[in-house]
Amino acid sequence: MADPDLHALAPEVTAWPGNADVDWDSFDSEAYFEHNYGHLRREDAEIIRIVADHFAKYGPQRWRANAIDVGSGTNLYPALTMLPFAGQVTLYERAFTNCTWLTGQLVEPADSWHQFWQSISDGRSEYLQVAEPWELLHSRAEVVRGNVLALRPGQYDMGTMFFVAESITTRVDEFRRATRHFVGSLTSKAPFAAAFMRDSSGYIVAGKSFPACSITEKHVERCLAPLAYIEDIQVVDSSDLREGYCGMIVATGRRR
Repeated sequence: MADPDLHALAPEVTAWPGNADVDWDSFDSEAYFEHNYGHLRREDAEIIRIVADHFAKYGPQRWRANAIDVGSGTNLYPALTMLPFAGQVTLYERAFTNCTWLTGQLVEPADSWHQFWQSISDGRSEYLQVAEPWELLHSRAEVVRGNVLALRPGQYDMGTMFFVAESITTRVDEFRRATRHFVGSLTSKAPFAAAFMRDSSGYIVAGKSFPACSITEKHVERCLAPLAYIEDIQVVDSSDLREGYCGMIVATGRRR
């Protein structure tokens, strides 16, 4: 059953466009990258601070064989935050265009990622010890095509999911399923970080519209609580990335 404050007046969940209704293989990867990650934005620097500090605290406790970034899209910085702590990082992505783009970036990363790595490594010894982050990313990362709603449980020792669960559907039941599949794919006590667009009404990439589910930090907390030890949920101020959203949400914690 959907949360009472989401789609309360709608007759049934299945009436709203869902993940399966979207032609994800038409996603314009280069346009999305240039708009969102062509340079380091203030809000991404704040998200990096939260996430890198979280992993710097939990990551070194033990070596983690397998990490996953769910729905990587055209974003490498979630994977970079896990890079010093895991032997393999799976970039798990549904869109064929994004998979192709990611594969190319592992060979020849865009210049802007150097700004992101500088922000990640700044003042954090675990990251500063990585002398060649791009070579290490190339050797440890693997692009895997897959749907978040098909993730198998208990497979990964650490994980990230940025701007995915609420940005692949208008349906709150699918948002919840995607978030819980992500956390469920982790092993017990595995650290994770997840980011969400707050109150998103959808987004446009190269003239094509894509769906979103309008959620707040309360919905994230309700969704995570049964499966995770939540360390923190923070709202990051943001208003000028595009129209139709009200900030960003960052949740950090560990799998129960």
